Amino acid sequence: MGEKIRGRFAPSPSGRMHLGNLFTALLAWLSVRSAGGTMVLRMEDLDPDRCRPEYARALAEDLAWLGLDWDEGYGVGGPHGPYLQSRRTEYYAACFGRLEEKGLVYPCFCTRAERLAASAPHRADGRTVYDGRCRDRTEEERAALARARRPAWRVRVPEERVSFVDGHLGPFAEDLARDCGDFIVRRSDGVYAYQLAVVADDGAMEINQVVRGEDLLTSTPCQLYLYRLLGRSAPRFFHVPLLLSEDGRRLSKRDGDLNMVALRERFSPQELTGRLAFLAGLAEKPNPVRPSELISTFSWANVPRSDRAVPSALFSERTSST
Repeated sequence: MGEKIRGRFAPSPSGRMHLGNLFTALLAWLSVRSAGGTMVLRMEDLDPDRCRPEYARALAEDLAWLGLDWDEGYGVGGPHGPYLQSRRTEYYAACFGRLEEKGLVYPCFCTRAERLAASAPHRADGRTVYDGRCRDRTEEERAALARARRPAWRVRVPEERVSFVDGHLGPFAEDLARDCGDFIVRRSDGVYAYQLAVVADDGAMEINQVVRGEDLLTSTPCQLYLYRLLGRSAPRFFHVPLLLSEDGRRLSKRDGDLNMVALRERFSPQELTGRLAFLAGLAEKPNPVRPSELISTFSWANVPRSDRAVPSALFSERTSST
């Protein structure tokens, strides 16, 4: 038998979940449950300015309301806790220390304006690639700059092409130096960055399957590089299409009519799940269904590979199809 699947849903509790979050959560849950695996819920509350305990509680309650349970994690416990990133700083510090000991990180004193001025947009997604101006500063230069501002810390990346096969989207590759650049692993305020925290946590929690939005696809080569530096086995990644508004905008927590407050007022759990299953290619019609009823027929082959525009009528009210 193969390795037992350990998957996770790891949202940021910075507000109520929106439809896109639910879409990803349902697919992550079905992928784990259809394989008889273990589901983990981790709260990625790294940002102290945006994340709040009440949002984490609401998020967990919304998942339970929809019928998505978990075996380990927030509110449940387990052998790999704590499951709040805000309580894992000591562990991130240890991982950062390992990189520092190997001479793989360096302080960056650039302001945001300086970084943007020195970087060029990357392809059509608007990403910027850091030009490495702080990489080779002398100790004297660093000491002088440190008197004026606290640095962020970046990891050095080599000129190397990193490739992997996504479980849903297929082969993907990027050149670390050209496409990613030296990326931040600790912010200037001392908060450890997402790239380091997510790799450290998935490694420590023995996560071997990651289902997440396609917007994080281009982060994967950087993370694969960190897995190698930290001596951890990387999970298998499945990136899912994004849900878009009818005018092509990516859904966000600012879309109040499609967040859980509005959706729970409008639909039952089964009605909402049916609409999500329809968008995910798992049902021919948006008829009411429980998540558990989708497990036996779940297949990644049915899930679309391109972003989906959400018809406003589908979530504006109960329709005759249900």
